[in-house]
Amino acid sequence: MKTKALFLSIIGLLIGCNLFANIISGTVSDESKMPMPGVSIVIKGTIKGVVTDYNGQYSIEANKGDVLVYSFVGMITQKVKIKDQSIINIILKSNQQSLDEVVVVGYGVQKKRFITGSSARIKKENFRKNKSISSQLQGKVAGLNMVMEDCEIDVSYCYPINKEFNTEGYSTIRENGYKNAIKSPLSTFSIDVDAASYSNVRRFLTDGRKPPVDAVRIEEMINYFNYEYAQPAAEHPFSINHEVAKCPWNSENLLLHIGLQGKEVLNENLPASNLVFLLDVSGSMDSSNKLPLLKKAFKLLVNQLREDDKVAIVVYAGNSGLVLPSTSGNRKKDILEALNRLNAGGSTAGASGLKLAYKVARENFIDGGNNRIIMATDGDFNVGQSSNAELERLIEKEREHGTFISVLGFGMGNYKDDKMEIIADKGNGNYAYIDNILEAKKVLVNEFGGTLFTIAKDVKIQIEFNPAIVAEYRLVGYENRLLANEDFADDKKDAGELGSGHSVTAIYEVKLNENNKKQNQELKYQNTSLNTKAYNKDEIATVKFRYKKPTGKKSTLIEQVIPNSLMAKNELSNNYKFSAAVAGFGLILRESKFKGNCSYDMLINLAQQSKGEDKEGYRSEFIRLMKLANHL
Repeated sequence: MKTKALFLSIIGLLIGCNLFANIISGTVSDESKMPMPGVSIVIKGTIKGVVTDYNGQYSIEANKGDVLVYSFVGMITQKVKIKDQSIINIILKSNQQSLDEVVVVGYGVQKKRFITGSSARIKKENFRKNKSISSQLQGKVAGLNMVMEDCEIDVSYCYPINKEFNTEGYSTIRENGYKNAIKSPLSTFSIDVDAASYSNVRRFLTDGRKPPVDAVRIEEMINYFNYEYAQPAAEHPFSINHEVAKCPWNSENLLLHIGLQGKEVLNENLPASNLVFLLDVSGSMDSSNKLPLLKKAFKLLVNQLREDDKVAIVVYAGNSGLVLPSTSGNRKKDILEALNRLNAGGSTAGASGLKLAYKVARENFIDGGNNRIIMATDGDFNVGQSSNAELERLIEKEREHGTFISVLGFGMGNYKDDKMEIIADKGNGNYAYIDNILEAKKVLVNEFGGTLFTIAKDVKIQIEFNPAIVAEYRLVGYENRLLANEDFADDKKDAGELGSGHSVTAIYEVKLNENNKKQNQELKYQNTSLNTKAYNKDEIATVKFRYKKPTGKKSTLIEQVIPNSLMAKNELSNNYKFSAAVAGFGLILRESKFKGNCSYDMLINLAQQSKGEDKEGYRSEFIRLMKLANHL
């Protein structure tokens, strides 16, 4: 009897500890049967939940009788009670009305006007204890006092929004206009492999809001995606690809597509890394989508490290400090423990942290290796050197020692995009925005080599258009990367870096010189005459590239002719069509006067035609974002 009683007690204990819980898995799709990443699945009445991966798949441990709640912005929430099933596939239907009134966030529903990324959190229990507090609340957002209006909540936390205290910072973008091909035949710019703008735009849209126009950098949206360009076969570290066809949003113009594909180096063949994690642990990082997400992201990176790699961790708040000296990549436990100990609090002495990180990088420098600082922050510097100009001068001075810098942005509400873009640009690095753990995986795991290992630096592009064919041209995007024509051959002039396996795409909209019409030069003291090469009409442009090796001082020149040969619609590659769809989406979000006949229906159709294999589901997600934006 005692044995039987003991056995029953153990069974009861196991049940109480949920050791007999079921593993529920499945796929969440939309009405068109496309899998949906980022869908929230939560056990009702708890904070236990998961999100779907890029294939729309999920797995969660739950008990019989639990209710699973499936929610995504703009879709009707579904609830399913668990019985005996182990696989639950869900199709979410769109709820157009909810896009105007409600945003699904985390574990519940909030009225849209209260959604923000501030670090202020007001627990719903406080409302239950004192209902009068709901009429007017004093909160704290990034160190600023604010008043919140009446609030109805059915969530674990209410995030109050107040535009007056939204201090996000973006550099002003003055959109490129058309240039006359006779007066300005040269177009010169630096490449840009940053992709922060796309994931930041995604953050706004999934919050049920249109992004600010200056947050939309079209070149970064285009370059967020990988393209099926050929790997380089010659001695240069990248291949050059181009296509010319009718512009999808203006049939009277052409669209010139130029793509670079960086040589992909296998991870095991990459040089040893001397990494310094420079982590912002100030008070503004005390939010679930900041420091906690940061720690999870860097744990993914730590798992990629090899024995020859080494990592140091520098943190900064009111002051900066070294919390982990340079440590071998095979001591992952020590590195992870150092990350786990981090907590947020205090002001933000970002410049002090940068100086210490560069010092640590120099002390552990690896000749011929990858010496890089990886900075993670919301960019809200408020102690010491904090202006953009001061930071720019600091980084320009330090980069001469051969240490590059990558920047990972986190958070919202006080997010300083302009500051982080400058740090990455001037520091010979790249810039990404991490809005969820899946984005962290993309940047730090899937694109590990491209994020951390430079194969060519100071890469510049200069295109000379043939005025006999081209009347005017317009570079789509790259407004913050334009260079003076004389900068192209100046090896002292800084430009962008290309990482292992990275691709870079640029798009020009071109107006043709109809019927060989002589263009009005409008010059008083000189005339321009075209030579026989121009009038042969077999070249639309010549494109030139300059680049340096990662440790080089002198640039190499590559030159390629773009023939005047238009491709038919059925000949166009997925690269051309998909990049055009992304560019068109950016034009709509920017409310551009150059958007022509761009419409969501046209762009969605173009993107669906060119989705390709889409192994990770990034292109499918883009199509869903356009559908969502169409309703906002």
